[in-house]
Amino acid sequence: MWTGLLDQMLDHIIQTGDLRVTMPGGGKHRYGDGTGPRIEVTFHDPSLPRRMVRNPDLALGEGYMDGSVTIEGDDLYGLLSLAITNIARQRKAILWQRPLVAMRRALRRVEQNNPVGRSRVNVAHHYDLSSELYDLFLDEDRQYSCAYFRRPSDTLEQAQSNKKRHIASKLLIQPGMSVLDIGCGWGGMALTLARDYGARVTGVTLSREQHAMATRRAADTGLADQVEFRLMDYRHVTERFDRIVSVGMFEHVGAPHFLEYFRHVRERLAPDGVALVHTIGRADPPGFTSPWITKYIFPGGYVPAMSETMAAVEKARLFTTDIEVWRLHYADTLKLWHDRFMANIDKARALYDDRFCRMWRYYLIASELTFRLNRQVVFQFQLSRKQETVPLTRDYLYRSGDMSEMRHAAE
Repeated sequence: MWTGLLDQMLDHIIQTGDLRVTMPGGGKHRYGDGTGPRIEVTFHDPSLPRRMVRNPDLALGEGYMDGSVTIEGDDLYGLLSLAITNIARQRKAILWQRPLVAMRRALRRVEQNNPVGRSRVNVAHHYDLSSELYDLFLDEDRQYSCAYFRRPSDTLEQAQSNKKRHIASKLLIQPGMSVLDIGCGWGGMALTLARDYGARVTGVTLSREQHAMATRRAADTGLADQVEFRLMDYRHVTERFDRIVSVGMFEHVGAPHFLEYFRHVRERLAPDGVALVHTIGRADPPGFTSPWITKYIFPGGYVPAMSETMAAVEKARLFTTDIEVWRLHYADTLKLWHDRFMANIDKARALYDDRFCRMWRYYLIASELTFRLNRQVVFQFQLSRKQETVPLTRDYLYRSGDMSEMRHAAE
């Protein structure tokens, strides 16, 4: 029965391309219109048809991780490209799967409920992995968010520097300003704002690994008197700041807490302050998180739609002074991360095991292709309490040179 249902499901989903599947019993099936490269997949575990029908996203990811799903030539990029391209074209789930989709939508507020204690556990799941793992694929400054490629030839280091400079320009940083960095990671943004723009920065994170490294970096670079890193939830910060920046953290807030988040931003922002929130977003109506991503990568995480984000911003009585949408920048970032990770795969295996390495590769490729082939983007929201706080045109963002470049030229 389950093999028959899986056959129906794949026949419904795969309309283009050339997918050949060998089922656990040895039966061979073909899907798609025969165009493009042939992708050959074998399901080895007899439980896979049942698991794929009930939860295809989770079952495929787990099957690749444990080796019960194998791909000819280990062409994971080809298989996921084929799957995501076809899924992106689907208007409706197959009839008997619609109750499952409806249930996931109904449960999303429960899965995304992230009170302080649960947020700390969720953050530790991903960000308290071995520090050496992130050295294998990130840039030297450990920017674990979308880079900004001004030119196709930009290196990862250059593109991450571009990102920080672009955000600093939107914040209109002046020397001596106080800045709150919500979700400061390993401290790269905070240290840049202090070193290159003369700001006084308070960074907060729930990751013990990130907090320890960020604090050490501040001391090592002589910026400890300008930058303070706190191991705490952003909801426990009580001071007001001239500027607030949050890069790659809003994805961990969860839809039930959107209004709480933006109210906190407003309360912590000085009357003439400016905030910049940089987040992955969906160019679709509100949805739910991939079950595989929730279980293995970002528990409690959710990529927001602009509509639900802006509803919370409006209720928090903040002015939206600028919105920018980055499209393929994160796809290019993830491709470089994947290539660096694969170049260091033996070191990754020494840290963890082969199953972990397959999981991480699956995560990086699936994420890249979701940006490249489906409706996932990056949003930058510039916010203020007063509409006249920010210049009325965008000219200030594109002047030749910024404060950072001028300082370096003078040295």
